[in-house]
Amino acid sequence: MAYEKLQSHEEDSNPLLNEKPKSAAADATPLPPQQLGWTADGFPPGPGTSVMGQPMPMPMPSRSPWTTSLTSCLGHSDHFCSSDLEVCLLGSVTPCVLYGSNAERLGLVPGTFANHCLPYSGLYLIGNSCFGWNCLAPWFSYPSRTAIRHKFNLEGSCEAFSRSCGCPGSFLEDDAQREQCETACDMATHVFCHICALCQEGRELRRRLPHPGFNAQPVLVMIPPTEQTMGRGGA
Repeated sequence: MAYEKLQSHEEDSNPLLNEKPKSAAADATPLPPQQLGWTADGFPPGPGTSVMGQPMPMPMPSRSPWTTSLTSCLGHSDHFCSSDLEVCLLGSVTPCVLYGSNAERLGLVPGTFANHCLPYSGLYLIGNSCFGWNCLAPWFSYPSRTAIRHKFNLEGSCEAFSRSCGCPGSFLEDDAQREQCETACDMATHVFCHICALCQEGRELRRRLPHPGFNAQPVLVMIPPTEQTMGRGGA
């Protein structure tokens, strides 16, 4: 009896024996909601949202190339050949008419041909009279090339050069800097290859947009029924 009392007294006096063992579930600290795949608001991350609840950068949509190159004056040997030949002749003889037609087709507003053709003609005459070549009109017409790129999501000269060299992406990562570079390339293309640029834009617009003057609407023709007569059958 004395031995049992002494052993129980030692167990009561030992502080290490008084602590109860903690379970593994109690030792495990709860993970923050970010590590569990949930946002800070308690909701699972949706598409386009990172685990931390911040919006993820979405990839830029790929831009499509132009249907014809800058030097394809006669285009392809397809059913657009007559239109391509017309564009080439207009650009070589009367570039003011081609520019006005491109601007009218791009805006899809009938009657805007004169608003673009007349200012271009004035700058064309002044440049050829004073400087001996058409050096003023390209500064007026190059925004149309930028508008065509934006409307149809076409690649610019810098992006086309990077693709031809085999580079996976553009050397400019910032969108604002890339757009400034592409706009400067549009201006340089109109200044140094003005006729070719107008012809390429004309071919692109004719393949993608109808002329605003051609309102191709279905016409419903009502044909009256023919007069029917009842014949008397012989007995």
